[in-house]
Amino acid sequence: MKIGVIREGKRPPDSRVPLTPLQCKKLITTYGVDLVVQPSPGRCYSDAEYEALGVPMQEDLSDRTILMGVKEVPIDQLIPQKTYFFFSHTIKEQEYNRSLLRAILDKKIRLIDYEVLTNEQGKRVIAFGKWAGMVGAHNGLFTYGTRTGDFTLPQMKHFRDYEAACAAYASQEWPPIKIVLTGTGRVGAGAAKVLRDMGIRQVEPSAFLKDSFEEAVFTQLRVADYVVRKDGKSFKPSDFYQHPESFTSSFGPYTKVADLMINGIYWDNCAPQFFSSEDMAKDGFSIRVIADITCDIAPVSSIPSTLRASTIDDPIFGYDPRTRKEVPAHSPGCIDMMTIDNLPNELPRDASEAFGEQFITHVMPELLREQSDLLDRATVAKDGELGGHFGYLAGYVAAI
Repeated sequence: MKIGVIREGKRPPDSRVPLTPLQCKKLITTYGVDLVVQPSPGRCYSDAEYEALGVPMQEDLSDRTILMGVKEVPIDQLIPQKTYFFFSHTIKEQEYNRSLLRAILDKKIRLIDYEVLTNEQGKRVIAFGKWAGMVGAHNGLFTYGTRTGDFTLPQMKHFRDYEAACAAYASQEWPPIKIVLTGTGRVGAGAAKVLRDMGIRQVEPSAFLKDSFEEAVFTQLRVADYVVRKDGKSFKPSDFYQHPESFTSSFGPYTKVADLMINGIYWDNCAPQFFSSEDMAKDGFSIRVIADITCDIAPVSSIPSTLRASTIDDPIFGYDPRTRKEVPAHSPGCIDMMTIDNLPNELPRDASEAFGEQFITHVMPELLREQSDLLDRATVAKDGELGGHFGYLAGYVAAI
């Protein structure tokens, strides 16, 4: 087995790594893996940090059998007939990556997508979600502060690590802001952790809707708190996950009392939006800032104002609910959107270390097996064909 850690080629650049220098050394010494790292000036870990631990650096990776990155690999950098690990953002039929999946099939590449590496219970075994949630919640408050002027909080990228951010929270005073957080998975858990570490009190959804507060509070919503069955029958989580099209949003009451929304759900294309564009233009819509960590792009999205992904360097844009168009951030009457799609890159060392440990624990043993159901379930493409669990993408690939 010959593994190569590739240089990130997507723009804007991402400084995260799938394996830290210490983790690379562990794979070489403990597992006897033939591993090299492609030099890169933009990583959160420098080439010198890898070399100091005896990890070989190698520009030409054509002799590798497995290539590992983080974000999508540009088409002109794909090496035919290799096995790639990266987040492809194709499995939900994202239009902007249709040509990428076509190229992977044409080049007979085996694509294993981190997003669908799951155990037998269907639970993901590797993800940056916790860190996306943590940075997303922080940046949601950063966005609210820059909009209102009520407080000053630097963007997460300005802190060396999360420990430094927590030190800043200790002396921070918050206005009586009401925050609604959606999602209870990795992303939601990460966001909730940050809000608690900020000293913001958590309240039950019912209290959030009916009570007034003289302090900053947040509530965290489960699926049952924001959708109901169209036929009026009782809610069962399994029904929603299997037939999301049978449900409609019941999120409306929260739009009338919340100041900031942090969206941390995994959204199915068939699931209902939280609210419509028309809802956002109504006088009673009180949400002024939306931190959309989910970041599905409208119109196929849980939030209709997520017109595009923002960037770490330019994190906020405004959405005018009357014209339904983008306007400058903080414009009068607009809703400010924070929609960065690579949030963990603002805490790259912390996030990379956690991610690499998950890979070594859950994925590396599977690579050493002759046959792995876990890897098969995550194989989006192989030998010019779609993987066994991804036949539904045939129309997506073929579409003009």
